[in-house]
Amino acid sequence: MKDLDLIIRNGQVVNPDRVVTADVGIQDGRIVKISADILARGAEEIDARSMYVMPGGIDPHVHFHLRDYGTITEDWDSATAAAACGGVTTVIDFAFQEKGHSLKESIEERIEDARDKVSIDYSLHAGITDWNQATREEMRYYTANGIPSFKMLTVPLDAEWMADDAAVFSVLEETEESGAVLLLHAESASVLDLLIERYHTPAMMKKHGAYCHPLSRPPYTEYEAIQRAIIWARATGGRLCIAHLSTAEGADSISRARKDGVDLWAETCPHYLLLTDDLFKGKDGHYYATTPQIRKHSDSLRLLEAIKADTIQILSTDSCTYTTDQKNIWSGDFTMIPYGLPGVETFIPTMFTFLVHQHNLSLERFVSLVSTNAARLYGLYPRKGAILEGSDADILVLDPAKKVTIDCKKLVTDCDWSPYQGMKLTGYPYATISRGKIVAREGRFTGEYGWGRFLKRKPGGEI
Repeated sequence: MKDLDLIIRNGQVVNPDRVVTADVGIQDGRIVKISADILARGAEEIDARSMYVMPGGIDPHVHFHLRDYGTITEDWDSATAAAACGGVTTVIDFAFQEKGHSLKESIEERIEDARDKVSIDYSLHAGITDWNQATREEMRYYTANGIPSFKMLTVPLDAEWMADDAAVFSVLEETEESGAVLLLHAESASVLDLLIERYHTPAMMKKHGAYCHPLSRPPYTEYEAIQRAIIWARATGGRLCIAHLSTAEGADSISRARKDGVDLWAETCPHYLLLTDDLFKGKDGHYYATTPQIRKHSDSLRLLEAIKADTIQILSTDSCTYTTDQKNIWSGDFTMIPYGLPGVETFIPTMFTFLVHQHNLSLERFVSLVSTNAARLYGLYPRKGAILEGSDADILVLDPAKKVTIDCKKLVTDCDWSPYQGMKLTGYPYATISRGKIVAREGRFTGEYGWGRFLKRKPGGEI
């Protein structure tokens, strides 16, 4: 055979429909051969015996270099290096429109901000905050020109990213026509305002501390908003994905709607499966504040059931990394905590341990959750999300026997803490390959900043 750049030998190649033992041959950034005993001269080789060769992880919900709360999250360079070390080869971030401005301005600004920093491939969801005829026309343009997914948030009424029901309804109408997807952060805005005000008093904050955060955002503030969004999706025939699902009741609503034929998908995150809101009662409870917040153990169990039942099709991290110094600006006021958790570097290994090692989820289903389904829904498949001849050589070689205890001091991220500190893992990335380039080995970043490319995507994706 013609000389190859890289051969991954003897691994168990995992796709959503099968696991086979084979070699994978890579040339010019693409997978060109999958078979036993590939013969080639001069190629670099990885011996993946006793390891899994999977499509590189796709994290379709991250917030890198995000300006909020008077501070800024981790920059593209260290964040994407951390992603690579955790087995992720593609991320989808956000370009949020400023009120009074165009989607085009925010998208071009974000692409320029990421330029020469990203070490893996990336794309953007366009965040709609100012719905009008001009935004409608831009939505149609970008759906046909590489960004066919849009984010909206039904959050407290004074938030700059707030979207009302009429705007959500109108965007869902557009998705029915164009094949775009609406990714919705669903919370009940006016009730949130009421409850946050109720707990935002010196007496309540002295009594409950950071626990005011979950007290002011009870489960019904999510699942009521999900139910409304489902009604709008059913009425419009629109295409809706519920972001970072956190509640048992929300999962039940989604399950019923999907059985009724609503064009609906859902994602959840590791922190909703692995952590509970008792953490808010600890000394450093404010570190764990995110929205929607971590819930009860009963919610975690129901989300696990929803994953097994295919009510939830996608795992993401909602990675929004603030250091302890940044978190500490809250000074005892729960409304001033920078909301968000680090997670992209530990995404694949924590979920492999939890779902495959502890709960016997199949390898095929695991790959669907952390890679293929996001590629399908968001218009990247089969270029991404599969080990197929002709696909990009975005590959994770995972050692299922590798035992690791999470220690934030040993992670590549610039963050000085981890929500999963001390967690014992079984299974860890051995090598991460982005378009044929080895960008991480055994937790060490070996790539280069600027390697990553912006990905244009196609509308009409289905799972």
